[in-house]
Amino acid sequence: MVKLSNGELKAALAEVPEWSEVSGTIQRTYQFADFVSAMAFVTGAAFAAERSQHHPDIMIRYNKVTMTLSTHDAGAITVKDFNLAKTLDGIYAVTGGSTKVEQAIDA
Repeated sequence: MVKLSNGELKAALAEVPEWSEVSGTIQRTYQFADFVSAMAFVTGAAFAAERSQHHPDIMIRYNKVTMTLSTHDAGAITVKDFNLAKTLDGIYAVTGGSTKVEQAIDA
């Protein structure tokens, strides 16, 4: 993977407005209704990361999940990071604040 130029980085960030550059990475914090919903999102993110063979740094604080992405092989931010960011945003769009997992466990 090739490091994005400053112009490419700026354009890519415009496509994922909730993400920002932080010390050579891109980062976003997602907020959920509760801990269980946050963990359901993390589970979905883990499957997506494994499929793409690109693994984020994940920080969980009760109902908030912060995802941090950079391409370690390239030592920089690459297209691979933005592809996973878009996938994570898609998972959040479906599961954000959801209690579907909790309802399934209670059934």
